[in-house]
Amino acid sequence: MSWKIIEKYRHILACEDSITVKKSVAGLRVCLVYPNRYHAAMSNLGFQAVHGLLNSYPDVLCERAFLPDREELDEYAKSGSRLLSLESQRPVNEFDIVAFSISFESDYLNIPVIFKLAGIPAFAADRGDAMPLVMAGGAALFLNPEPVADFLDLVCLGEAEPMLPALLEVLTREEQIARSQLLERCAAVDGVYVPSLYTVAYDGAAVALRKAQGSAPPTVRRLWDRDHVSPPTASTILTENTEFGDMYLVEVARGCPRGCRFCAAGFIYLPYRQRNMAAVKEEVLKGLEKRKKIGLVGAAVSDYRGVGELARFIVDNGGKVSVASLRIDCLEPQLVDALKDSGHKTVALAPEGGSQRLRDLIKKNINEEQILAACDELIGRDILNLKLYFIIGLPTETSEDLDELIALVGKVRERVIAAAKKNKRLGDVLLSVNPFIPKPFTPFQWCAMEDLKSLEKKERYLQKGIAPLSNVRMQMEGLKEAYLQALLSRGDRRLAPLILRGAEIGWKKAVREQKVDTDAWVRREIPLEEELPWDFIDSGDREKLVSEYRKAFEK
Repeated sequence: MSWKIIEKYRHILACEDSITVKKSVAGLRVCLVYPNRYHAAMSNLGFQAVHGLLNSYPDVLCERAFLPDREELDEYAKSGSRLLSLESQRPVNEFDIVAFSISFESDYLNIPVIFKLAGIPAFAADRGDAMPLVMAGGAALFLNPEPVADFLDLVCLGEAEPMLPALLEVLTREEQIARSQLLERCAAVDGVYVPSLYTVAYDGAAVALRKAQGSAPPTVRRLWDRDHVSPPTASTILTENTEFGDMYLVEVARGCPRGCRFCAAGFIYLPYRQRNMAAVKEEVLKGLEKRKKIGLVGAAVSDYRGVGELARFIVDNGGKVSVASLRIDCLEPQLVDALKDSGHKTVALAPEGGSQRLRDLIKKNINEEQILAACDELIGRDILNLKLYFIIGLPTETSEDLDELIALVGKVRERVIAAAKKNKRLGDVLLSVNPFIPKPFTPFQWCAMEDLKSLEKKERYLQKGIAPLSNVRMQMEGLKEAYLQALLSRGDRRLAPLILRGAEIGWKKAVREQKVDTDAWVRREIPLEEELPWDFIDSGDREKLVSEYRKAFEK
């Protein structure tokens, strides 16, 4: 046991303002693990929500654990200690359940590291009855759990609120049964996927066979919370040691009504659901007792009915309002005024497609006139720093589309420069450019990701195009990281050994050593009739996805 780590964890706890009821004893002990650093985990509202939900059950004790930072990793190695939970500093492998909350595919790579530190075999098949049951949930797994399926005993496919009651009823039964029997019972719970109860075979890159065994259903239904009346999800633990340390986060809606063809969040959280305004305002008032800034959370905050009224309510009650980005075609003046009054100097907009042809292709449903009008709305209120999100490498993209992107940025810049001169202060335009990544459960899930060399060429083309434009900067997501995300998004169970080996010797070396053709998952156009690795998840909208795919590319 390392006293340095124990002291650090106790210091972290002392810096937290927790709304969650603390317990020391319960029948079922769960360690909720976020496979990344504490700073990232505690910025994640979903992670906090599940932690609070689990602890709301009288017979469940839920603690937290995280990927240690470098200093902690050195100390763990020096002391030989097992990975400890944050709250009680108990070894993670002594809990009944280890539950991963996974929002991003890139965090799959940290799962083997956590298993090794905890002294838990990475593959579920190697774990005996005495080991903790390993489960997982989160947005990355809603899309495609197959790359890490062999690591997990069970996966929660859907939102926690409707799933936990039935699952915990199975897990908290006092009778002692074998692990295999327990998994059979879990597989009968709606929304629960038990990978070991499915036989999968492959033909090249394609799925050739998937067969359910025992109590496992042929398909697993994705669950979503139908309760619109309960209080909205909000921060339960506040700490300065996060990206949003100065904010109280309140979720105003789930899903997105827009249906952009590239966007996973717009499909896996369907149907679009808004929280009751009175309940949200009540939560805001609670939050303002803790923090002066309220962060409104949702995939489509601008689409929330009455968002301007809500933003004004926050400001009128002495607070400040924050949103991640705004929808271009529904900028409520009240919302923009509230952002200005909250001290916002920069606002993000997402045209996504650089040309009208590409915006139509992805079903963005906005035109250049609307984009410029939104910029004028913000600039007219002295918000002179604009961040614009664009995607390159979209299917059928040409150099002409990139030229239109550059021209559009030039028009936005002209407006910013004119206002900046008038107001005698500088204004900037920041382009955030991201490569297209084909995601499961979107109409573009069958498309290929563009070759990295081609994307690098396009990046240079854009950089050259905006170079003459003063006050314009461009940042781009790392292309190798984007390629890896595409691989982990579209891969299958055969990636698990590669993920494990990558944690041991590094990703590049592991790919070379195991001679894995990663392009077969990333760069391949998939026929519509082919079985996909994630097709066992019943989200109820396959026909719609096929229809939208065909509409996008019909001549």
